[in-house]
Amino acid sequence: MPLYDCMLLVKPHVRKEALMDLVARVSKHVYRRNGVLTNMKSFGTVQLGYGIKKLDGRYYQGQLMQMTMMATPNINKELHYLNKEDRLLRWLLVKHRDTKYGLEFLSEDDAKSEVSRFHPSSIYDDDEEEEDEDEDEDEDSDDNEYDVDQGGNPTEGVQIEDELDHLTLENLSLKTYF
Repeated sequence: MPLYDCMLLVKPHVRKEALMDLVARVSKHVYRRNGVLTNMKSFGTVQLGYGIKKLDGRYYQGQLMQMTMMATPNINKELHYLNKEDRLLRWLLVKHRDTKYGLEFLSEDDAKSEVSRFHPSSIYDDDEEEEDEDEDEDEDSDDNEYDVDQGGNPTEGVQIEDELDHLTLENLSLKTYF
């Protein structure tokens, strides 16, 4: 699923409860279509470069929200109900192009090594699981492991961590640049 940013510019007098209701409606809509909301940012009240005319007046400020989500490509057509939302001044959906995440983020060799670490038979063997628990206790007790340079001296400040800890969604460089 591609990554999208949904920018919502809401009227400045809308209360937080109503704003969160609007955000919840959009996120539930994405979730029902097997999408995932990955990030949400509020930029607060922003001054607009020009006034936006609506039926109840002209607005020179608005509350800006950004929602980052993984959704199906049909999300653009499905969010057109936001056009009828009277609390919104504007909304915009931006698709991230050439964004790599998950195993696509890793190089081809790294991805193969990560996938090869997991053997289907190992999840069914109880004996190996008990041995792994004993090994984990030993690994967890020694938190001060360091890299060693070519001279055999420990390199300060660089800790060795388990590679699987780096495969969380937050660490996969899903950053937004505007």
